[in-house]
Parts: sequence; C-alpha cells; structure tokens
Amino acid sequence: MSPKRLTWLVCAAVLAVALPAEQVCAQGNGPSILRDAETEQFLSDISAPMAKSAGLSPGALKLYVINDPEINAFVATGQAIYINSGTIQRADNANELEGVIAHELGHIEGGDAVRSGDAMASAGRITLLSLLAGIAATVVAGPAGMLAMAAGQSAAQGKYLAYSRQQEGSADASAVRHLNDAHYSGKGMISFFGKLRQEEYRLTPSYTSIDPFAVDHPMTADRQAALLGDLERSPWWNAPPDPAKQARFARVKAKLVGYLDEPPVVMNKFPERDQSIPAHYARAYAWHRSGYPDAANREVAALLAAAPHDPYFLELKGQILLESGKPAEAIPALREAVEQSRSTPLIAALLGNALVASENPANLKEAAQVLRVAVQRDNENPQAWYDLGLVYTRMGDEARASLASAERFSLQGQPQMAAANAEIALRGIPAGTPDYIRAQDLALTARDEADRERRRRR
Repeated sequence: MSPKRLTWLVCAAVLAVALPAEQVCAQGNGPSILRDAETEQFLSDISAPMAKSAGLSPGALKLYVINDPEINAFVATGQAIYINSGTIQRADNANELEGVIAHELGHIEGGDAVRSGDAMASAGRITLLSLLAGIAATVVAGPAGMLAMAAGQSAAQGKYLAYSRQQEGSADASAVRHLNDAHYSGKGMISFFGKLRQEEYRLTPSYTSIDPFAVDHPMTADRQAALLGDLERSPWWNAPPDPAKQARFARVKAKLVGYLDEPPVVMNKFPERDQSIPAHYARAYAWHRSGYPDAANREVAALLAAAPHDPYFLELKGQILLESGKPAEAIPALREAVEQSRSTPLIAALLGNALVASENPANLKEAAQVLRVAVQRDNENPQAWYDLGLVYTRMGDEARASLASAERFSLQGQPQMAAANAEIALRGIPAGTPDYIRAQDLALTARDEADRERRRRR
C-alpha cells in the first residue's frame, strides 16, 4: 500500500477504474476503492469459511474497501461486499469485522441485491401511478389531488422500508449461522452493534423519538436483543481470539490510518516511542506521504529487521523507492515480494511498473512476462494494462499495445477510446486467436456503452 499504489479510483456504478490516486473517476462521481494486496488477502482469509457457509464457491466472493470514513458495508449485484474504510478503522478486532462480513454474506445468500431492485421497482411503480393519479385529481379537485399524491408516495416508501427491514433481519439471522459454521464467536458482532448505536445517538439527537417504521433497518438495540440469545448459545461464543489473526488485523488497520489520516494525526496515534509493527507501518506511510523518504525508509528497515522476507514489507520498500524516483533500486525488493507472495497480482503489477520505469531494454522481456500474468489473474488494474501497453510498444507490437490500451480505457470508463483502440488491435492481430476474440468483445461492448452515453446526453 502506498500513496500512489494503494488507491485505485473506481466509479462503482460503472465499474470504471483510474490511477493514480490524484485522478478522479472518468464518470466524475463515485466512491474510491482502496486496493492493497495484504488487506485483500486478510479479508479473503477471514471470510472464506463464512462464504462456504453461504454456499459460495471458493474464491467467488470479492471484498472491496471503500474510501469512506463512515461505518457502513453493503453488497451490490454479484458476489461482492463493499466495506467502508471507516468500518475497519472503528473495529477493535478482527472478530468485529467478521460479524460485519457475516451479515453482508446473509444479503448475498438471500439475493437481496437483486430483490432490492425488484422492491424498488415495485415501489417506483406505485409512486408513478400515484403521481399520475394526483395530477389528474389536481386538475379536477385542486388540493385534494396533492393529498392523493402524498399518500401514494408515503405508501410506496413504507412498502420499500418494510421490505428493507425484513431483509436486514434475515441477514442478521443468516449471519449467526455463518459465524457458527466458521467457528467464529459472535461477540464481535454484538460489540460492533454497540458502535452502531453510538453512531445513531451521534447522528440523531432525538434518537428515542425515531419512528421504527420510517427507517430501512431494524433499530440497532432491537437487532442486538434479537441476536444476543442465539449467539450466546453458540459453542463458539467464548472461543478465544486468534493472536495471529488479530496481529494481521492490526497491521491492516494501521496501514489504513497511515494512508488516510493526516500525518500529524498518524504521529499522534502512533508516536515514536511505539515500536510495534503496526506503528512502524503507519509512520512509514505518513512519512512517505509527507515527502520524507529517508524517514519512511527507516520505518521500513525496522519492519524488515523483524521479518526480512515478509512480502508486504518488501512491497512497501519497493514502492517507496519506486515513487522516490529509484525504480532500478526497487526491483530486487519487489522481485522477492512477488516470490514470497506467490505472485500476488497487485505486487507483480508493481514489479512490472518498476521494470518499465527503469527504462532498461534488458528488463522488457521480464516486464512483459510479469505483467501478462498479473492481468490474467487480476484484469481490473488499469496501471498494469498501461505498463503492458508500453512494453508492447517498445517491443514493436503495436496491435497488442492497442489491445492493452483498450482494456485500460474500458476500465476507466472511456468507451470511445476503448472502441477505437480495439478496432486498431483487430487490424493487426491474427483472426481467431484469443487476443483477436478479446479485441472483438471489447470493441462490441465499448461501442454499445458509447452509444448509451450519447443517448443519455440527448
């Protein structure tokens, strides 16, 4: 994770991705997704037994961290969970995060993302019919028509909120089973509900006067009470925390603090006297963000002294060197990081970037090999596609350079550029080959998206 490599800005609504962190999504709006190899591996590991309980195939569940300080997590279409960075930062331990993921898996298991769309569509139809009825009544009866319109909208809203509350209750019940099947304690789920209650009190001073039928979630206190008995009866309620898992959680949380918080805040949370691994991690990011590479490197040196072959410490060392204008010096650390992490795509892509940035022709063959493997295993990395395009250009393969550019522009939400590059690729790649078929697919989907954009602008 690093100031330029951690953050890939993704417009979730259109699945557009852009790098570096300072860029905005091609569509202009949408949350940023924070991607980091260590964080994603940790989330995958703790969720795997619960995903199995939810009936998901191994590796099918995707978890993304959203750059948002609020406590929240949600599911979208497909088997993906989005967790706000604020949720991780407010969690005290891995078990609390497990409770959040268990609940969201309940939504996936229940198909709630699809069914929510159905419920909203139904509510929308009611609202539309009420508006039409209200307009007609207004012509005939004046103010009475406005009352009809308001009543119809209220009925639609009430129907959708009731449906949403039912979904949340079902997801909570499923979460109990997922935690039990994974042999996880439910204490974290209950304690995190306490944090949610604090947020409710903070955001709604008149909390006690809230109409429980006017919100889309059951009241947190009611959810706690409903779940506590079932969770306490679990044979895993008093399961002791896993020290190794908690250590991994502390590292991930410290990385987020170091990356997202202002450097003075980081230094206050992790003062120099704190010589723990999470503290070194957080300060390394804070120093790097502030433009003090020597201080950042000292923190990384302390990390590597504790674990010389840790792939994520090696990754961080390479990133700092690379982003300090020393790509050739970054390559050895990143090579070892790739080896130690079993070719994790995000780290492999970073090695590819360093090999390209070194501008050494002798590194082109290795860069091409590393980057091809990286995009095969994770094709949602626009920087990797950009670097692969540069490699192909330098190797004289303009057709595949255009194909890599088409992939990148497609991810960045620029369908016209994606279509144009895909068409160039089709003219130079042998027909019937996998690359040719991929270029065809990109050209077709990009042209369709470009047409939809033009219609939206009319």
